[in-house]
Amino acid sequence: MKDETVGIVGAGLIGRAWAIVFARSGFQVRLHDQVPAALDNCLGIIGERLRDLAEFGLIAEPPETILARIRPSPSLAEAVGEAVLVQENVAEKLEVKREIFAELDRLAPPHAVLASSTSWLPASSFTEHVPGRARCLVGHPVNPPYLVPLVEIAPAPWTSPEAVARAREIYAKAGQTPVTLKKEITGFLLNRVQSAVLSEVFALYREGYADAEDLDRVLKDGLALRWSFMGPFETIDLNAPAGLADYAARFGGTYRDVAASAVAFDWDAETVAKADAERRKQLPLEDIEKRSAWRDRRLMALLAHKRSQPES
Repeated sequence: MKDETVGIVGAGLIGRAWAIVFARSGFQVRLHDQVPAALDNCLGIIGERLRDLAEFGLIAEPPETILARIRPSPSLAEAVGEAVLVQENVAEKLEVKREIFAELDRLAPPHAVLASSTSWLPASSFTEHVPGRARCLVGHPVNPPYLVPLVEIAPAPWTSPEAVARAREIYAKAGQTPVTLKKEITGFLLNRVQSAVLSEVFALYREGYADAEDLDRVLKDGLALRWSFMGPFETIDLNAPAGLADYAARFGGTYRDVAASAVAFDWDAETVAKADAERRKQLPLEDIEKRSAWRDRRLMALLAHKRSQPES
């Protein structure tokens, strides 16, 4: 892949993170933003992240070597003109996505895969009008993708199997963990699972079963410890003597009762404000950036540990 180029459109938080993902894997990266000022300090910010990764042993080359593969491109045509994959990271607005994908289809080589980082919009909602729509899909990352490797490949009904296969190949060679949706659904996979968890914890919070801090502990010191290396299917498969079917036979009825009594959280303003006030006592707004940096360093330590452990 060292001779292949990836075009990154949008030099914000996610665009810069994708630049790290591809550059550390040997790709040449062309990074573009329609706002020229967004490109001014992007290499400085990316360099800081690369030095953090080096500290935890998460890159195989010096930060400067990786950084040299990333070139800011003031022109969209220059950024995507030689790309094997274009990763779009513009505003989460339908009309903006529709416009940029028409441009990408016009400017990128015919063989290039055109992928969007959108968190919620299905590819069919902004690529139907594109002449080369068969190569368009969603490649939804988890923030930050250079620390959380999952990427969801969500094709439109008209996306070709060849484009999906090529996207999987490129993401895998970039060190990511691609999963493919078999059909479109709003929010894809990760956001829907996250939505279910958030709905339940907010409902439990609203009904006064626990405060936000203790509900956070249920995940970080409970479920998330197992889920950091096993998914839910494997978890229940190992939690009954005869596996998943045995678990369902033992506990399925109880889960049905819980589901029947569950009330989806409607994100009412009063509960959100109450939870926000509790969080602000724990973390003042002016400290969010510092805490986010702490989060990233904890993720680096966890990723370094996971890489050091055998898969079986």
